Amino acid sequence: MTVHEVLSTRALNRATLARQLLLERAELPVLDAVAHVCGLQAQEPQEPFVGLWSRLRAFDPATLSELLTGRSVVRTHLMRRTIHLVTARDALAWRARHDTMLRQRVLGVYRRELDGVDLDELAEAARAVLADGEPRSMGELGRALATRWPDSGPRALGEMAIALVPVAQLPPRGLWRTKAGVRNLPLATWLGRATGPRSADGDGPVDAALVRRYLAAFGPAATADLRAWSGLAGLPATVAAMRRELVTFRDERGRELLDLPGAPRPDADTPAPVRFLPAFDNAILGYHDRGRIIDDAHRGLSVAGARVVLVDGRVAATWTDETDPGSGTVVTVAPLRRLSRAERAAVTEEGHALAALLSDGDSDRVRITAPAGRE
Repeated sequence: MTVHEVLSTRALNRATLARQLLLERAELPVLDAVAHVCGLQAQEPQEPFVGLWSRLRAFDPATLSELLTGRSVVRTHLMRRTIHLVTARDALAWRARHDTMLRQRVLGVYRRELDGVDLDELAEAARAVLADGEPRSMGELGRALATRWPDSGPRALGEMAIALVPVAQLPPRGLWRTKAGVRNLPLATWLGRATGPRSADGDGPVDAALVRRYLAAFGPAATADLRAWSGLAGLPATVAAMRRELVTFRDERGRELLDLPGAPRPDADTPAPVRFLPAFDNAILGYHDRGRIIDDAHRGLSVAGARVVLVDGRVAATWTDETDPGSGTVVTVAPLRRLSRAERAAVTEEGHALAALLSDGDSDRVRITAPAGRE
């Protein structure tokens, strides 16, 4: 009988922080950091900038904007059918593996509206609409398709078209301090390269590479965590085929955890700095069991779009920002528990640095409210 080392929740927390570049800011180029963390969830266009600022030393938001306009990173539907900011290379390599999941998730919402629509024909029609190279909103694409399928409705048709045809959301959407609507263009058109083929059995090299990338950024983790992050089925078979190259542990609940040999697993007592995370950060959403970083009582915050503050590696507060042309940026921190004097000082210091980023060096302030449930 194999005896597995048990990793405490705190040890898993420190491993996650190390893999996610949150234990110590990294000296990585922005493009390499985006690749390392397997992309950043980005349905809120400005949030990836905060996510990278919390992970990188001397992060300049303009660099990420340049990568977007230079087509080195793209915004596209991938994991869990959410918008992710990923490298162009990963978008091309991973998109085909997500085809079935994206289609099924749209059908889960619009099955009745799409009843009787041949999806192959719909994909062909969508490509024809987009073939002129003119970026379109999903609504514009849906309305164009509705001339052929008037009973289905533009919304359902547009959503499914985006699932069937790999597209990128073009700049200026997602640029620093820029508000812009979503305009889509086929990934192959925008990047000048087609997406990679999916293996016939869904269990080939793409899947193995995806598992390795996930474990490098999120391990040690269970197969349920991998599926929660990716939204993909079929990966357990890939994991089973890879077992000889992986190491295994148990968590305090007895779940089997998988990891890469030699991957960072810091000591549980390693100090963890205060970090401000953006909405929908994958350091939290990248797991089925999020107990390593957030208490069950606050789990709902992770899917509600709350921005959170890590204190000693765990979610201990939420934060918001407000910019007034006359008084600069105010970062307001709402603790979820009582913070010690030292913790408040550390939160205030990091909050001032964040406010300076958000206000571009203008006057900034940090306000910490009373803990929830206290006057």
